[in-house]
Amino acid sequence: MNFFKKYFKGDPNIWAIIVGLSVFSLLAVYSSTGTLAYRWTGGNTAFYFIRHSGFLAVGLTVAFVLHMFPYKYYARLSHWMIALAILLLLATMFFGDDVNNARRAFLGFQTSDLAKLALIMLLAQRLASRQGEIHDFRKTILPMFAIICIVCLLILPSNFSTAAMLFCICMILLFVGRASIRQLLKLCAYTLVGGTLLVGGLYGLQKAGVNNVVTQRSETWVKRVDRFFVNNPEDNSLTENFQALQAKIAVGTGGFIRIAPGNSIQRNFLPHPYSDFIYAIIIEEYGILGGIIVLFLYLNLLYRSILIMRKCDKTFPAILVMGLSLSVVFQAFVNMAVAVGLMPVTGQPLPLISMGGTSILFTGAALGIILSVSREVQKEEGAKIQKTTEKKLVEVEPEALEESISPISSN
Repeated sequence: MNFFKKYFKGDPNIWAIIVGLSVFSLLAVYSSTGTLAYRWTGGNTAFYFIRHSGFLAVGLTVAFVLHMFPYKYYARLSHWMIALAILLLLATMFFGDDVNNARRAFLGFQTSDLAKLALIMLLAQRLASRQGEIHDFRKTILPMFAIICIVCLLILPSNFSTAAMLFCICMILLFVGRASIRQLLKLCAYTLVGGTLLVGGLYGLQKAGVNNVVTQRSETWVKRVDRFFVNNPEDNSLTENFQALQAKIAVGTGGFIRIAPGNSIQRNFLPHPYSDFIYAIIIEEYGILGGIIVLFLYLNLLYRSILIMRKCDKTFPAILVMGLSLSVVFQAFVNMAVAVGLMPVTGQPLPLISMGGTSILFTGAALGIILSVSREVQKEEGAKIQKTTEKKLVEVEPEALEESISPISSN
């Protein structure tokens, strides 16, 4: 116990959440990769489990290392990280690899994950440094909004759901950073106009017969929305896409309580049961109660992050914790909503549970930074308690001294 207290600083509840998610991750990935193993590794079911365990170990190591550094260093790194992220996003757009029929990776690296982390860090730093000018729309809010739009537009062609989530998180951070409702309404108006022009431009390109990455992805977005909302009983291809239908079967099979690790049936039918639809596999094997436990872990992470934010005396760590926790929890909510049929298919992995190196790496980085802020907050609280105790001792000691002297003087 002393070992953990010495080396694992920060909120112990968040460390417990990380352990809980990791356990679910190992069990679910081992179970859901059986068919994949027989297809590509000659039936070696331990191959993907060992590989995923390695990725998970790297992600947890990143969290441990980053939580040891003071959060002030991340403010200094934010400008370099956003520049690197923009360069990699541009490289992905022109030279990236296709992942699930979308150009998302550059040399096997998911650049959007780096962009999310970098943009949240930069926005927290800018909001903290401009608190004295936060009500100046042109000098403060508009430049931040321009950076948000640039990053989100670069992510948009390859990953619409990530771009949309990141944009919403940034709007929330602007609100938390004391931007006025009037300023946010202006930004919403700009977004509405820009979105209308973008949709109109894509429609015009499609009508003109232009075939590129952007038009292909926009067509995919429309098809996914159609398949989710259109209910035509005579045409099953429009009622549900294959993935979502198999995920619903998995959720229905699980019932309320089930303890059947490794006994999933739908893992043999879902195209990506180890990543996009791993939550459906968890419910199939552990029932709705297992799904609720996973949901509770993410909700508890958000709750603990809010508590850390409220204890922060400075703006940068408060906004940083809120942004990073929202990025993890929002992504988890989207993945779970897709798995149970509440949203169209988006391709978002379940943070720290789904198999995938880049996602686990940057989820670990986000959690490590949150723990870094928590660690500094605990230090500050400890220093305050010590000062208060010393002050009380200084006030009490003279009184005690007078009481001990007074009987002698009276004699």
